[in-house]
Amino acid sequence: MDKMKATYEVMLGLAAEMVWDEALRKRRCAILYREIDTALATGDEVAFRNLTEELKSLA
Repeated sequence: MDKMKATYEVMLGLAAEMVWDEALRKRRCAILYREIDTALATGDEVAFRNLTEELKSLA
């Protein structure tokens, strides 16, 4: 019984970590989209390229 409880707690922890990682990824993507829009609006090609590369690495 104790082994099952420990296994359950480990699995629950992994699931929580996956949810947290996904939330952080989505938040970073939203920030990147906003920064890409700003780079486009200001004509900052270097920032645009760097930001889109980072966004591609997250997708």
